[in-house]
Amino acid sequence: MNKQNNRNEKQNPSRNFERKNYSKQSRSRNFRDEENGDEKKSFYGKRTENHSNRNFKGNFSKPKFSKRQNTSEEKTEANDKIRLNKFIADSGKCSRREADKYISAGLVSVNNKTITELGSKVSINDSVKFNGELLSSEKKIYLVLNKPKDYITSVNDPHADRTVMELIKSACKERIYPVGRLDKMTSGVLLFTNDGDLTKKLTHPKYNKKKIYHVMLNKALTKSDMNKISVGFELEDGFINSDAISYVDMDNKKQIGIEVHSGRNRIVRRIFEHLGYRIQKLDRVYFAGLTKKKITRGRWRFLDEKEISMLKRGAYE
Repeated sequence: MNKQNNRNEKQNPSRNFERKNYSKQSRSRNFRDEENGDEKKSFYGKRTENHSNRNFKGNFSKPKFSKRQNTSEEKTEANDKIRLNKFIADSGKCSRREADKYISAGLVSVNNKTITELGSKVSINDSVKFNGELLSSEKKIYLVLNKPKDYITSVNDPHADRTVMELIKSACKERIYPVGRLDKMTSGVLLFTNDGDLTKKLTHPKYNKKKIYHVMLNKALTKSDMNKISVGFELEDGFINSDAISYVDMDNKKQIGIEVHSGRNRIVRRIFEHLGYRIQKLDRVYFAGLTKKKITRGRWRFLDEKEISMLKRGAYE
């Protein structure tokens, strides 16, 4: 009898079990907004693969855990010091490189003592001031907003009726700010963070991050004008061309998809105005790897760890 039981166990190992579809119950991402956004399929690229229905193979045996022991290194971790420029960057004030300039200029003090030596270190409990303003090393926050039109991209504008900060005011207690700008009548993807280093990387011209716009014109775009935009021409502040341009709908040639890397002010509007067109609607559907998928207009969501890592490594265009 015992031999028969052993044979049955070998033929039916514990890892061979009936799989169930948990895709709806175990989604990898919890969005604050559950409604679907209004992203289109055509020019904006392929839809991302849905990984929630993958079937995994392998040994699913329960791992063993040992009781964690507190080491002396862990006990002193809270007292470890970090570089002063990193502390300033973590506060969201600026990038590390800019912080070094402010330190050298004598604008930074630690515990009421002016510090000018680069490479100086501080603890998280030190009183660090920039130009007399007390800074705090905050948790890094990253979120993307689907901006509606009629909102100014500004942290504080006393002359604006509405700013984008009103739309994300309940998101977190940390002070975050928009990365780059979308003008008042432009809608779409807008990133917010308090990460000064990442902000510099995403907005500095040398990094040339990709932006894709859905444009609605007052009249059909001719093929010859589309070719002019693709090849490029001179504007008052220099040469400009698109990296890609296409009709969104061949039956409605007023709708255009255009990809640019330039960060110049109002560049998409100026491109079409230069050729005698007027933009009726301008929507940014892609910025540096981020889209507005599953985010309704005026709503936002936090980035997941994979997105944050990709942005920091510069993996996105």
